[in-house]
Amino acid sequence: MADLPLFLTFLAAASVLTITPGVDTAMMLRTATVDGRRPAILAGLGITVGCLIWGGAVSLGLGALLEASELAYTIVKIIGAAYLCWLGAKLLIATRTALDPAGEAAPTAGGDAFVRGLLTNLLNPKIGVFYVTFLPQFVPGHADVARYSFFLACVHVLLTLIWFAALIAAAMPLGRLLRRPSAIRRLDRLTGGIFIAFGVKLATSSGR
Repeated sequence: MADLPLFLTFLAAASVLTITPGVDTAMMLRTATVDGRRPAILAGLGITVGCLIWGGAVSLGLGALLEASELAYTIVKIIGAAYLCWLGAKLLIATRTALDPAGEAAPTAGGDAFVRGLLTNLLNPKIGVFYVTFLPQFVPGHADVARYSFFLACVHVLLTLIWFAALIAAAMPLGRLLRRPSAIRRLDRLTGGIFIAFGVKLATSSGR
């Protein structure tokens, strides 16, 4: 049986962490305002599927490998940083001034958005280490650590989905205004810069 006060403490802490601005928030806002609702939803699903995979890995003990092995952590960190910088460079170099014909995203845009969200999350080892270090603090003493940790990861995913839904709902009314050529160009450049900044931050970070 869950420890209610401990679980409520987890909800409060996880909610604050969920709404703290980061690369996921930047990706969601940019996708919702420029590409539209469906790609934004799929990007959010990709991010949360990544969280579930990390949660499952942590419950199986794989996340502890990143905490214990400097080499494993560094490899994943460098790959993730390179991927973020690549995404950012693409947006900076090939900034758009218009959407695809008829103002709609291309048919593959949704799938691309899902993959971007998934890889952005999976290639960030800090998420795995975060789950390893954060979730056990909220596991009751009588509970199975692996199963309850995965349960808490699922709760975090649910909070994330709620937050993404709020971001999409807030961004959609601005969609028409922000789909002007100048706005699209500026959003691409701003988001590209944010992605590169997070990539550099991840690559140069020393703490786990």
